[in-house]
Amino acid sequence: MRILSVDFGDARTGLAVCDPAEMLASPAGVIHERHLERVLEKTAAAAKENGAQKIVVGLPLNMNGSEGPRAGLCREFAGQLTALSGVETVLWDERRTTVTAAAYLNDTDTRGKKRKAVIDEVAAVVILESYLAWRRNHPDEP
Repeated sequence: MRILSVDFGDARTGLAVCDPAEMLASPAGVIHERHLERVLEKTAAAAKENGAQKIVVGLPLNMNGSEGPRAGLCREFAGQLTALSGVETVLWDERRTTVTAAAYLNDTDTRGKKRKAVIDEVAAVVILESYLAWRRNHPDEP
């Protein structure tokens, strides 16, 4: 199944997509937009363009597992995205994904403007890789 992941942000929203065999997660771009409605439209269009059969939206939990205000925004975003795209949307724990993405970029010596331009889609890749690993280990789960 082709799955699109979303790292929803205030100014930039990172996207990643996997192959139909769910083996490889690849960056799929960054939406540079602050208005929720436009982010929703562009994300739904990306899902359609990539033939996504499921969308995974990162859920920013606090380190103790509780939800803060940002998690509520992501829940709202996921609900509206499902309604707009007609594609099932699931929320996925995204704790430490930006830290992991930053570590990847450090390893490749990606700095400055280049780093800022790609960190959100790298975070979306990390979210998707985590979700795909879970699916491989839980084949009976949806």
